[in-house]
Amino acid sequence: MKRKGIWAGIALIVLILAVGGVGWFQHQFGSAGSGNELQGGPIELPSTHGDFSLERLGEEELAVVFFGYTHCPDVCPMSMAVIRQALADLEADQRERVVPLMISVDPERDTVERLAEYTDFFGDDFIGATGSQAQLEEIAERYGVVWRKVEAPDSAMEYTVDHSSSLYLVDREGEILRRVLYSPAPHSLSAALQEVL
Repeated sequence: MKRKGIWAGIALIVLILAVGGVGWFQHQFGSAGSGNELQGGPIELPSTHGDFSLERLGEEELAVVFFGYTHCPDVCPMSMAVIRQALADLEADQRERVVPLMISVDPERDTVERLAEYTDFFGDDFIGATGSQAQLEEIAERYGVVWRKVEAPDSAMEYTVDHSSSLYLVDREGEILRRVLYSPAPHSLSAALQEVL
């Protein structure tokens, strides 16, 4: 009887730690929250389409901003595919008002040239941007984005990058109109775009 009580206690502790860990990860890596508490603000970075600036968007335009990196094995290509699908679901006039922007959180490897190769795979309208570590950290802080380099000594990549995976609908003033949580399907992003457009 005592043994059952001990195992039940251990199971409860493991459950509490697991739930707490998931909550911490969601908080740290952008899987929770509405975006209302985020500052947003200007984005000005070298990009695959010249110097990018939110301020250069038209009055009716918005950017779908995603933070990722080109060596990402799963979340980034999936998110880019989701953006591509959501854009394809829009009416032609709506699609022209949306600028898809991927900001690399791996400036060590992701040059503008490397980003151009990567974003071209998803479509000509996709823009890849990067900057110095200081520039990226300043933007990431305002957008509530976190990332960390994870060494992978047994891999040819040498390291991976754990990072936030939300998508942000942002206007030319840098106001975050919607924050869309990561999903392998385009429904949430499509709904957010329809609301905003």
